[in-house]
Amino acid sequence: MTNPNGKLSEEKVFKDPVHRYIHVRDKLIWDLIGTAEFQRLRRIRQLGTTYLTFHGAEHSRFTHSMGVYEIVRRIIDDVFKGRPEWNDDERMVSLCAALLHDLGHGPFSHSFEKVFHLDHEDYTRAIITGDTEVNRVLRGMGDDFPKKVAEVIAKTYSNKQVVSLISSQIDADRMDYLQRDAYYTGVSYGHFDMERILRVMRPREDQVVIKQSGMHAVEDYIMSRYQMYWQVYFHPVTRSAEVILTKILHRAKHLYLDGYQFAFEPLHFHSIFNGEMTLKDYLKLDESIIMFYFQEWQEEKDWILSDLCSRFINRNLFQYAEFNPNNVEMMKLMELTALFKKAGIDPEYYLVVDSSSDLPYDFYRPGEEEERLPIHLLRSNGEIRELSRESEIVDAISGKRRTDHKLYYPHDLITDFSSKRTIKKKILELLGLTKESTEKK
Repeated sequence: MTNPNGKLSEEKVFKDPVHRYIHVRDKLIWDLIGTAEFQRLRRIRQLGTTYLTFHGAEHSRFTHSMGVYEIVRRIIDDVFKGRPEWNDDERMVSLCAALLHDLGHGPFSHSFEKVFHLDHEDYTRAIITGDTEVNRVLRGMGDDFPKKVAEVIAKTYSNKQVVSLISSQIDADRMDYLQRDAYYTGVSYGHFDMERILRVMRPREDQVVIKQSGMHAVEDYIMSRYQMYWQVYFHPVTRSAEVILTKILHRAKHLYLDGYQFAFEPLHFHSIFNGEMTLKDYLKLDESIIMFYFQEWQEEKDWILSDLCSRFINRNLFQYAEFNPNNVEMMKLMELTALFKKAGIDPEYYLVVDSSSDLPYDFYRPGEEEERLPIHLLRSNGEIRELSRESEIVDAISGKRRTDHKLYYPHDLITDFSSKRTIKKKILELLGLTKESTEKK
């Protein structure tokens, strides 16, 4: 059994553009980083298709996971250490959960999950508790240690203070990805004073609280998150790429189940198409594998699969129009669907409504689905107050969900008047694009 406090003979340091340095002093952490399952995260982008919008967004889940680990390490080693409300026996389970929290992400993460009805957190727990290198390393701390780490990530661990470090409305996960994603996309929105927030964090019973003197830094953090979601994560070009990616996977699965003879057989997809995917099969999938199939499928005889793959590979994305799902717009969508069919353009793959929704901050509402633990401020007299009760800025956005809808379509196919000219002109009129259209001779 590994000594819980087992240290490396020499500290390992990773140079990092966000945190400057990531420090590894514990042998357990060093061994986890070297496992095949953790190294796989180098081959999965943190932001999925966002690199097609912001060309610098090539960073991986590996770099983010390292960053989350470093933030938690700083909190418990520098801020919480020695405080009576913090139990240092929870140190290693906290660090391991921080490092491994994204271990189960698949290629193109959320798009992949939606198509195949998967949950990356389920796979994270399966990797931690299953027959894997990660599990064997963790069991060096005791047979029950992998289960403890998995419970932290599942938010079922008995010490909610530990859970809140990795999963809350102000946690190490969010603090890293906001700054890291801002850095790699080149935007200014995601920057906030993390140093100030870390200095004013305090352990209290089953949660982590913020000293009231740090309230303005937390306000800045929440607004940074709000801006990042609407300017980066929900960017309509990124969403267009996600729509095409999703439709490729749907088309490939449909063809496979329909008995289509692929020129390039989707061997890596057989078990997932059949609903029989094992953990071993899942771990073989990364974005290099997916992109290889997309490259090959550009030559498939099925025109839809070939066209969609070519669009994704060569960034020939769908255009979009604002869409409000009221009665009038839904009637228009039905008319467009019928016209697309008459024009020989399959609306199942080429006319897509996509929605984005975010709730920047909410307070605890008992009995509601997805109850959210609020951010609490610690006043100088020891009283604890929920953030929106003290901050007018946060109060103004608390519980207010913003939703955005877009209608995606292939502008090039609609403006190709070599066939179905009259029908396509009617489509353009319904989309409000008559003046923008250009005729192809």
